[in-house]
Order: sequence, then C-alpha cells, then structure tokens
Amino acid sequence: MKRSRGALVVLAKAPRAGEVKTRLCPPLTPQEAAELYARLLSDVLAASAELAHELGLVAIVAVHPAQACAEIARGAPSRFSVVPQRGADLGRRMEWAVREACAAGAPRVVLRGSDSPLIDAEVVSAALAALDGADLVLRPDRDGGYGLVGSKRPAPGLFDHPMSTATVLADTLANAARLGLSTRLLEPGFDVDTLADLRRLEVLRSPRLARLCPATLAYLDDHEFWRRA
Repeated sequence: MKRSRGALVVLAKAPRAGEVKTRLCPPLTPQEAAELYARLLSDVLAASAELAHELGLVAIVAVHPAQACAEIARGAPSRFSVVPQRGADLGRRMEWAVREACAAGAPRVVLRGSDSPLIDAEVVSAALAALDGADLVLRPDRDGGYGLVGSKRPAPGLFDHPMSTATVLADTLANAARLGLSTRLLEPGFDVDTLADLRRLEVLRSPRLARLCPATLAYLDDHEFWRRA
C-alpha cells in the first residue's frame, strides 16, 4: 500500500434477489430489492471513490461472496482495489478487513457499509480526526447498529457477537471496553433497510443527497408503488 492517510473499505454484497434488503419485502419483491441495492451500491462506490481521492485514502471494496468480485469490479470506479471478504460471518469479515488493511500499511482504517447513503467526506474526515484520540470510532444508526467503523489496529474479538440485531452497537461497545479500547461515537446516521428508511430519504431530499445517491433516488422515482405501501 502506498503511503496514505489510511484505507477506506466498502463492505459490499452481490445484489442477489432474496439475499439483500430482505426487510423491504414486501412491499418490494426480492428482485426489486436487489435492484434497489445495486443502485445503493453504485452510489456508495462512486461517492467513496471521490472522497477517498479528496482525503488521501486507499479505496478498497471487499466483496461477499468471493465469487462476485469480477461482477462488482466491472461496476466499481477504477480507483478501487477489489478483494474478496474472508470469514465465516460478518463480524469475522469485518475483523479480517481491518487486519488486512493494517497489515498493508494503513495507519487508519475506515469500514463503511454499502447502504448508508449519507456518508460523505465530512463524515469520514470526522472519523479520521476522532481516531487521533480514540482506538475505535463508530457512527451509530437509528436501528441500534452502525454504518461506519474507524480503527487504528486490529482488535481480535471486537465483533464477536450477533450482527444485524438491535443491540449491535451496545454489544460492540461492550467488547471494546473488555478489550481496553477507547471509543468515540460520531453523529448518528442511518442505513436503508426498511420502508421507513426509504421514506426518510424522501424527507431528506436535497442537493447534497442528490449528489450522493442519484441512482438510488432515480430508482425510487421510477417505482412509485412503494410510496403507497
């Protein structure tokens, strides 16, 4: 890894029907949910490539399952290195991503999800700054989880708890305390997981949002039925 301020790692999944955004079904069909996720991922990769360049970060997209790397690479900006995720579950794959980026020389590692459309350069800058005084930085979500993780070094066991639950943030903070890690929380954000989240995107429509997720908003505009659900 060339000298940089750190690494920005996007954790991405293949947009497969029945495997992504399942909490949106119904009102969306599994195929429509996969199509929406593909738009979210496209927007996140485009915005992440731009902010990584702006902030001097190495851009990485870590893909699950590994067989989807070529597919994701075709749609990712050229700035990205595309790698397969490693690990039996999400927690282990997150731990792997931090460990690999640190081993490659990144002094700071920021992990972000592929369905958090409001993470921009300002948010990532805040995470990098917070790492000056903390071992672990998290950006909470409205559902009890988080959409961004900042770390300066691997912490085995940090994510050894069930994921995708209402207590993910609390569980991670408890593990951090057990491991002796100092932590900082950023201002909360949100993931797009439910119909309420899609409606929140409508409420938050602005030039900033249009810049960050144009493909997602265009998809929603082309599928009016979800507003009536």
